Amino acid sequence: MRYKVPPPVVETDETLNLLDDLVARARRRGADAADAVLATGVSLSVAQRLGAPEHLERSEGSDLGLRVLIGRRQAIASSSDLSRGSLDELVERALAMASVVPEDSYCGLAAPDEIFKGPLRDPDICDPVEVGAGQLTERARICEEAARAVAGITNSEGAEASYSLSSIALLASNGFAGSYGISRHGVGVSVLAGEGTAMERDYDFSSTVFLEDMEDPAEIGRRAGELTVRRLGARKPKTGRVPVVYDPRAANSLIGHLASAVNGVAVARGTSFLKDRMGQRIFSAGIGIVDDPHRQRGLRSRPFDADGMANPRMSLIEDGVLMNWLLDLRTARQLGLASTGRAARGTSSPPSPSASNLYLEPGRETPAALMADIESGLYVTELIGMGVNTITGDYSRGAAGYWIENGQIAWPVSEITIAGNLGDMFLNLTPANDLKFRYGTDAPTIRVDGMTVAGA
Repeated sequence: MRYKVPPPVVETDETLNLLDDLVARARRRGADAADAVLATGVSLSVAQRLGAPEHLERSEGSDLGLRVLIGRRQAIASSSDLSRGSLDELVERALAMASVVPEDSYCGLAAPDEIFKGPLRDPDICDPVEVGAGQLTERARICEEAARAVAGITNSEGAEASYSLSSIALLASNGFAGSYGISRHGVGVSVLAGEGTAMERDYDFSSTVFLEDMEDPAEIGRRAGELTVRRLGARKPKTGRVPVVYDPRAANSLIGHLASAVNGVAVARGTSFLKDRMGQRIFSAGIGIVDDPHRQRGLRSRPFDADGMANPRMSLIEDGVLMNWLLDLRTARQLGLASTGRAARGTSSPPSPSASNLYLEPGRETPAALMADIESGLYVTELIGMGVNTITGDYSRGAAGYWIENGQIAWPVSEITIAGNLGDMFLNLTPANDLKFRYGTDAPTIRVDGMTVAGA
């Protein structure tokens, strides 16, 4: 059966017919099963710095990936050339590779009774509004000028505005065929304040599916400038164990670390500190974390997964309890479970599990109330490095932000390290009520008690 979410970048029936023909050729030449994915898109971006244009880039193209299976052997070949001769070579190359690779007892397409059977739910992720270079240039100009107009700003790393429109089509020999379109609009700026070794930088941006949902470029620029100036005079606090409050743009990283730990690949390999915790409480009561591929206008929404299966809204954490893994077909087979419909893929790799619109549900308190009883603590706005061990849960990252004194943000801090263990951090985590969907993985302001801050 064929499902499509309009409007795609290219004509849907033509695209699916091309994939159908490619998969049929692979079957005729010896493949037991096959699937093909085609990504087609156009993107445009402009950048300027200090009022002068720096670059204008436009790209258009198509990328096709063919996966063939011979018994328990699979191989993938990809090409950006869609001519008939090139597609013939693609089939032969994929089959030749599949004949010599090692067997994989867990690979394979979904059974016909497992594939998505509709009706297709439209997550509204394709904006029909097209944007030209002139419009993007004006947005970047407005954004940078607003940032540079903030008193104390001394330099700019530049502003950029972008637009893209693409389509994804997937067809498999098990009977699945589907396609959908995706759009993105973005604008952001990074500026500097101060001089010499006392210089500080910060940024802000907005990225949306629909242009009408984007923030005012002038507001983005003004906020970036104010955030940068606010960081001047940063110093190091004394080393100690204190409450740490994560700003939303840093808080989402904690949810990302959870996603890595509950990813089916890590669980199946036994390389996650949560591998034996299914059905157990790993957060405090009341905490909920949701993955929703169908969120309207979500940055990571998709109507079906890359295995051609249904991908319903799913609670990873419910009332603090771990309820689900992020599984595609392959990792589900390894674990003896059913897929949770979280397969994602590119054109040159097989499906693997991935979150979509992942978020921590908001709490009841405001960020101010969350900090009110903190006599001395840290408010984190930026994290540096990737010092997280998902095997043990050990956590250590460079950080910058502000020191909290008597429940109020007091002075900026930088060049510090925060450390703990994700297992303890999750249990001591409290969310505020200010959740906004800006990144794809989102969280409100978060407070984590009992962390170590290494400073002076």
